[in-house]
Amino acid sequence: MELLLEIALIFSGVIVAVCLAELGTDRLGAPWAPTSKKLVQKMLVLANLGANDLLYDLGSGDGRIIVRASREFHARSVGIEINPFWVLWTRLKIALFGLKDKSRVAWGNLFKMDLSEADVVTLYLHQGTNDKLKTKLEQELKPGARIVSHVFTFDDWNAVKTDPVEHIYVYIR
Repeated sequence: MELLLEIALIFSGVIVAVCLAELGTDRLGAPWAPTSKKLVQKMLVLANLGANDLLYDLGSGDGRIIVRASREFHARSVGIEINPFWVLWTRLKIALFGLKDKSRVAWGNLFKMDLSEADVVTLYLHQGTNDKLKTKLEQELKPGARIVSHVFTFDDWNAVKTDPVEHIYVYIR
């Protein structure tokens, strides 16, 4: 009986920690809202992601975009996530799928990370977050880098590709 109580307390602690961490992510970009497998595939195809590309996923959550980018498109990928639970979860997925040479996830604030090596940047954040990121992307991304946003856009940028049904927008820097 003591063991069950101990397990319940540990589980409760983990749940509380995840909930508290998730509350903070909304202030810094967006809460976790997973992108469906179908949309992830469409985003990567519209980005014309290839094996020679380095993809950065801003607010990578559970790592589904970076894992798919590396497993199916053979691209290198980096997730940036502020929630430590999702960072650990993604690191576990990377290890389980044997992707340590192709994928990694960084724990931190996406506004403070260097994005200059990215060929492709994916994001599904709030409109206000996209607005705040616009200058950073303009300053850090190399010419020709592709930015793929789900739902939210970048004012004054013209999308070179769109999926109006799924609300996917591709921009080229």
